[in-house]
Amino acid sequence: MVMNLYAFGLRDNIVRRLAAESERVYKNYSMPIFQLSDKASFPPPHFSEGDGLLAVGGDLSEERLLKAYYMGIFPWYSNPDPILWWSPDPRLVLFPSEFRVSRRLRRTIRSGIFRITMDTAFEQVIKSCAEIPRRHEKGTWITPEMVAAYCRLHTAGFAHSVEAWSEGRLAGGLYGVAIGRCFFGESMFSKQSNASKVALVELVAYLQKKQFRLIDCQVTTSHLKKFGAREIPRAEFLSVLEKFREKPSLRGKWPQ
Repeated sequence: MVMNLYAFGLRDNIVRRLAAESERVYKNYSMPIFQLSDKASFPPPHFSEGDGLLAVGGDLSEERLLKAYYMGIFPWYSNPDPILWWSPDPRLVLFPSEFRVSRRLRRTIRSGIFRITMDTAFEQVIKSCAEIPRRHEKGTWITPEMVAAYCRLHTAGFAHSVEAWSEGRLAGGLYGVAIGRCFFGESMFSKQSNASKVALVELVAYLQKKQFRLIDCQVTTSHLKKFGAREIPRAEFLSVLEKFREKPSLRGKWPQ
């Protein structure tokens, strides 16, 4: 990781393009963009437009966020925009059985430079993801409202973090949401080279041990493809999600 925030997919050139599009959400999309009501429900994901924009509005309540992930939808927006909900096609996913680790990263792991923990500093991880400067972006999509919402999901046992420590300081990490045997990656950060990569390796090893079958990376980046992530059609993603979201959720503090 090059001292920048990477969402599991929502980064780099697509950020600039989607940010520009979000400013004209009501004008330029040929398909309807659904305005959400107070009810925690969503239209079917296949109604989303080109880059995956499906709906606008609603809130970040625990019920709505869990419903969104259950349906293969996720929030992404920045102030002062309203909450935007996405379901891209194709979808970048990482099947744990296809995970690849380079020899160089394996050497870094063996060096023991990082101490890895889980769910010990969730709020610190998500705030670090929000605060670290990112190339080509002004501000952050991890708004204070998003921080509060995912901290609530963490307290409820659905959101989890992996932390990489070096000399007693948080050097990197990641967080995401787990439903059934599916993990939905949200964001990663590094303050020290390779820190978040080592955290990712530890996460995947844990998910494999617990028989997770799907890691949702959201939108394609070359960074994650190096680890074995690949694009699949949204229909295939939703089919896999439907199968494994029904498994018992591993709620509570990790590791278990």
